[in-house]
Amino acid sequence: IPASGGDAVAVTKVDAPRSTMSDRFPQFLPGGRRFLFLSEMSGGAPAIHVGSLDSMEVTRLTPSDSAAVYAPPGPGPAGASREGGWLLFMRQGVLVAQRFDVSSEELVGGQVTVSDGVGFGATLRVGAFSVSAGGLVAYRSDDAARSQLTWFDRSGKTLGVLGPPDESTLADPELSPDGGRVAVDRNVDNNANVWLFDGVRRTRFTLGARAEYPIWSPDGSRIVYSTRGPGNPGSLFEKPSNGDSSETQLEFVESQQAVAAQDWSRDGRFLMYSVLSDPKVAGDLWVLPMEKGSKPFAFLSTDADERPGKFSPDGRWVAYQSNQSGAAEIYVRPFPPGPGGQWQISASGGTQPRWSPDGRELYYVAPDGRLMAVSLVVNGATLEPGEPVPLFQARIAGRTTNNSRPQYDVAPDGRFLVNTALDSGASPITLLMNWNPDAGE
Repeated sequence: IPASGGDAVAVTKVDAPRSTMSDRFPQFLPGGRRFLFLSEMSGGAPAIHVGSLDSMEVTRLTPSDSAAVYAPPGPGPAGASREGGWLLFMRQGVLVAQRFDVSSEELVGGQVTVSDGVGFGATLRVGAFSVSAGGLVAYRSDDAARSQLTWFDRSGKTLGVLGPPDESTLADPELSPDGGRVAVDRNVDNNANVWLFDGVRRTRFTLGARAEYPIWSPDGSRIVYSTRGPGNPGSLFEKPSNGDSSETQLEFVESQQAVAAQDWSRDGRFLMYSVLSDPKVAGDLWVLPMEKGSKPFAFLSTDADERPGKFSPDGRWVAYQSNQSGAAEIYVRPFPPGPGGQWQISASGGTQPRWSPDGRELYYVAPDGRLMAVSLVVNGATLEPGEPVPLFQARIAGRTTNNSRPQYDVAPDGRFLVNTALDSGASPITLLMNWNPDAGE
């Protein structure tokens, strides 16, 4: 998009010939017409590519765990300038550099180790390193994000934990209907899968290349989850929760973007899911009727980003997060969709909505990380929300904005199970000045 404004124009295309699922993290190269980016592949390791504003053709450079950054050429051993700069990227937890000929778009020579033990976020494939235009290199030491599923009462008192501390980017906890088990996402060996906790053991539930966003059926007998991989740009699968290895793909129109399972109505009739990355309309909320042969329909499709969506216990309402006002707020609309009102629940920002077990309250996370409660009074076809009341500082792991799913859940007895960030000391940032691989420095 031009800096002065105008229409956005696609400069890469996620397609079958490249076996790509997403293109991420563009960085312009010298000249301002070509750029580096990372492609996540459906059939192999992510790879660094070069794209151009003048063509949809791209050049594949090398497999990489992270996006690359370009370092301008520095002085050679004798002080003379060198042709071509360097690409820095992550390989198996190590920050490496390799000379890059910008004109020919080719990597030259072997890789040079910059540092091992550099921080890396496996979920988004972000390396904790940066390079300035003047050639300074900065990186942060590895400090794995640790979290733990922790029980709290309404006042914020800790009641216990579920499972040990976790360093595998644990996310998206979803309690079974009886509150006895929880399904989560865990990223082990750069592979996202659904796991089950029962308070005693932790077992892997899915075995595919990528599975996440688990949702329990109302009777607890099945789990639906989202998956992506070769031939499945956006699909929902269902599997018995008792450990049966069989899984079934749900019959619905596949999206060309990633989808995330969001909720299952208490009567078992409807499954809500979100389309996460539609380039035209941002995130939308869709509903899949569970009756065989039914087709999905849009619950909310606007220019804003709407997610996640949660059915009320009686199935009459849906709470969701939207940035329609310019900031993330929590809203409620009637279900099924149609003529009717929309009520803003949060005040001054809110994310991650959850209903109380009796449907008389709605919870959300405020921008400062506090868990908030709002009482609700239903008068026919209208809803009267009360004033938001802070409950406690939740210390939720990960980002508190733009989450695809809530990072806490509410048990049938009213307790809160929170994916809690564990305290850890800040890891140091190292700054390399006059970095010069040619001189062995």
